[in-house]
Amino acid sequence: MSQPLPVVMAITGASGAPYAVRLLEQLLVARQQVQLIVSSHGFRLLQMESEIGTLEELRDAVGAVRWNSLVTVFDDGDRGAPPASGSARNHGMVICPCSMGTVSAISQGTSRSLVERAADVALKERRKLILVPRETPYSVVHLENLLRVTRAGAVVIPASPGFYHRPTTLLELVDFIVARVLDHLEVEHTVGKRWGQAPDEE
Repeated sequence: MSQPLPVVMAITGASGAPYAVRLLEQLLVARQQVQLIVSSHGFRLLQMESEIGTLEELRDAVGAVRWNSLVTVFDDGDRGAPPASGSARNHGMVICPCSMGTVSAISQGTSRSLVERAADVALKERRKLILVPRETPYSVVHLENLLRVTRAGAVVIPASPGFYHRPTTLLELVDFIVARVLDHLEVEHTVGKRWGQAPDEE
């Protein structure tokens, strides 16, 4: 029986660390293999917004036992790592959160890091590429870059949670976005509430 393909997950420097931490946690809850890349600005973001300054602290935040068996970490400077090659198969890639600088590099095909190269590979191999930008307002340049990556095959899921489920906690707002990302990755989950879901169906 073949092993399930891993999901490549990258964390860059856009605001939105809680989305990244929760998404990684839920991928591991679903027993999904993850190839993790955290940029230098991503580490700064995690420290600033979630008080997570090291890989060890991130591992503890999402569950050390699952991490040890499911997560493989690659340095963002290692452009020779498996996610940089189309011949190394994976289930797709998500960048959460995704900075506008990263969006720009992907849209122009000018990869300078493993995160950007892995995204380039996802597009050329016609694999899933999900970008979770968190920026406001968007400039014309931002919008044009987002349109360009969408036309190239990426799915853009802005970190703009809805309110129809009447959230009462910050976690419920985070889960709104995380659930949409998991859906597009085709990862089974029980995160958040779906439209029309009764309270006893949670």
